[in-house]
Formats: sequence, structure tokens, C-alpha cells
Amino acid sequence: MLPLDDRLRIGIQTIHRRTEPARGPWLPAIDELVTLVQLVDRSGYDSLWVGDHISFAVPILDPLLQLAQAAVVSRRLTLGTSVYLLPLRHPAPVAKQVATLDHLTEGRLVFGVGVGGEFPREYEVCGVPHNERGARLTEGIMLLRRFWSGEPVSYGGKFYPPFTDVPMQPPPRQTGGPPIWCGGRSDGALRRSGRLADGWLSYVVTPDMYRAGLEKIEAAAHDVGRSMAQFATGHLLFTRIDDSYDKALDAATETLSVRYAMDFRRPAQRYCALGRPEEVAERIREFHSAGVRHVMLDLLGPYEQRDEQIARFAAEAMPLLRDLTGKATS
Repeated sequence: MLPLDDRLRIGIQTIHRRTEPARGPWLPAIDELVTLVQLVDRSGYDSLWVGDHISFAVPILDPLLQLAQAAVVSRRLTLGTSVYLLPLRHPAPVAKQVATLDHLTEGRLVFGVGVGGEFPREYEVCGVPHNERGARLTEGIMLLRRFWSGEPVSYGGKFYPPFTDVPMQPPPRQTGGPPIWCGGRSDGALRRSGRLADGWLSYVVTPDMYRAGLEKIEAAAHDVGRSMAQFATGHLLFTRIDDSYDKALDAATETLSVRYAMDFRRPAQRYCALGRPEEVAERIREFHSAGVRHVMLDLLGPYEQRDEQIARFAAEAMPLLRDLTGKATS
């Protein structure tokens, strides 16, 4: 079930959001993302990931535009969406944008997709029925791959107007397009991952839940005759390094309660990696044992402490994982 390469890869998740309401020109200066990408690159991380929402409880920028800028800054980092809400858009213009981004990233792009759904009004404003989001994602993935083939595409399905023999050139840099990783933890999402995706990208699960999810994905893949030898396994992990577990829990609770408009203390205790570097590293080891080979750290706390958390994890926690990452420490 595990990929051929068992090395752990560690990335950073950011969507340029702040916990306080937007008042005035709070948006980052042009060079802020540049500075962030440079920090992630020189700190030894493997990848940079961005989230996606049309409307959210806190400010958020467009993911594809952020990655286009990031691709100019780093010629090494893998860049990915975690996750792009494909059902909110028509797959044709998305196929063009992502194919273009695959060229701009020199083939270092992973296209993570999902349904979202925790903010139904963004479906309303896009004119997409909330109860169609899973089916639209499935159909959208199949259309993306057809557009990325370089061959003319025809369509007569349920969700979009029919069209005939539409070519889309050039195809992406990666043959067949960038790998598509599916998010989600429901049974339907896990079946979709096994039947259609190149990888799974989970969040808000425990290591035991992750292991059980992989078993369901493998069963779905077996049902349609797919091999899992190259299947990628990722997890978005809410993380906070602090001088104690309690301090980290307080910071995580405050950040996530604002972000998701609910009291997140109990979920934080269950799903996050919190505390001193040793505690955080041990939690990551648990996920690696469950099958995770790509961990994306969503570092929690005040926005102004983001860069400090990135540097602190690299300096204090990453060395504790060098037997999994295969990276030497200075």
C-alpha cells in the first residue's frame, strides 16, 4: 500500500490569511510571498502548499496565482494546492490554468482537489448546488485528464453544456498532467481517491483513521484494477511548536476557532501536533507509521509568528526526523 519511496517529505501550508478581520490595506506586500518562499526553500522543506476558498471565515488569496509567483522564486520546491475546490468551477478554464502553471513550475506541481463544503454560501454564490459537489468533482477530474491528453475533447454529461472536439494546447509539462491528489475523509471521498486519484491528501484525522482510510482506498483501487505502487500519501497536519503542550494547545485553539467559526479546542487535542519539538516530531512519526509520506505543516498561532514557527520547526523538530527524511543536519 505504501509508495516505493518511503522517505518522509515535509512541506509548509500557507494561504496568506490573518486571524483578525481585514481592515484597510492588510494584504501582503508584493515581496511578502517572495520572502516566505525563500524562507521555506532555504530551511530545507520539500514543498509549499496553498489552500482555496471563494468565501471563507478569514481572508484568503487565490491559490493558483500565489503558486505562479512562488514558482518564480524557488526552482526546487514542489508546489501544490491543498485543496482546490474544483466543483466550484468549470473544468475547462481550470484545465488551461493548471496546465499553464505546470509549465511555470517546470513540472513541480501537484494538483490537490476536494469538495470543501464547510461554507455552503461559496457554493451558492458560484451557482453550484451543494449536494452535487462530490459528483461534480468526479466528473471534473475525468475532464481535466482528457483536456491534458492533448487530444480534442467532447462532452455530453450532466453538469456542463455539451461541446464537441475542443482541443486544448499545449498540454501540461508533465505527461498526462500534474498528479491529482484527492482530499476528503468520507467513504465516498476515499472511494474516489482509490478509483481516480494519484494520491490522497487528508486532514483532521488521527493516525488510526489515516491507516483505516488507506485500507478503504486500496479496496476501491482493487475493485477497478488499479495498481497502488506509485500512489502518494499526504496529510495536512495542524502544528504548533511551543515551550509546553498547554501553550501550544491554547495557540492552536485560538487560531482554529476563528478560522472555522467554532470552538476547536477538543478537535485540536485530537488532531493536531502540539507542544515541544520532541512531542511534535513523535506525532509526525505516528502518521508516518500509518502510511503518510508527505506531511504538510499548517503552522498555527498569530500571523506574525508564522516565519518564526517555520524556522523553529526546521531548526528544532526536523533534525529529530532525519532518519525518516534522509536529510543531513548542520
